[in-house]
Amino acid sequence: MSIDYKPAVHFNHVSYAIDGNKILKSVTGSFPEGKITTLVGPSGAGKTTLLKLCNGLLSPALGELYVKGQLIESYEPTELRRLVGIALQSAPMVSGTVYGNLALPMELQNKKLSEDAALQLLHDVGLEEEFLHRNVSDLSGGQRQKVSIARTLVNQPAILLLDEITSSLDRTSLKEIEELIVAINRKYRTTMIWITHNLQQALDIGDFTWVMMEGEVIETGESDLLKSPATEKVRRFVKGGAV
Repeated sequence: MSIDYKPAVHFNHVSYAIDGNKILKSVTGSFPEGKITTLVGPSGAGKTTLLKLCNGLLSPALGELYVKGQLIESYEPTELRRLVGIALQSAPMVSGTVYGNLALPMELQNKKLSEDAALQLLHDVGLEEEFLHRNVSDLSGGQRQKVSIARTLVNQPAILLLDEITSSLDRTSLKEIEELIVAINRKYRTTMIWITHNLQQALDIGDFTWVMMEGEVIETGESDLLKSPATEKVRRFVKGGAV
């Protein structure tokens, strides 16, 4: 994919294997800074592995991975996690209040999150002030996902990794989260790398799309590529997804 944008994350022939089983095979490509790139492909394609490499949860077996122009191993782990946030489908929470969950990233740095800052985070994700001291056990799935995203914003990450964050939500909550991600991207120019099984979502939300299969990147480009793929493999995949 020829991109005129500065890369936020760049893979240079990156491979990853577990017990000799190749999960990623010489992946090369860039995620453009300030844009939303969606990752699509069948289960087992290596999408989640690729995402975990981006914030150091996993390390490449071969190749070079750059984040904001620096080799990923040059970052201190805590520095990297502040720079590259992640939100997961399960939206894991610690027991207690919404405020307690939002404050956690700061507490891990021996700092305190003020209530005013916490309220601004809730505002950013479309939750009212009354949610601040609500117990997370009383939240709906969509509300939990919003709190999870707000928590990733505490460190003001330049890059946000999203792993199937709408797959378990009802249609109304799904649309709210889509609108939220687009709004965050527009407001803060946060680079988004979003795994989704929903091809229509990838087409609607993504500026760019990577199609992955069997550990390889098959096609990349503007998300419109899903309307007219260049390869037969991707055409069959898209037809199965009914875009």
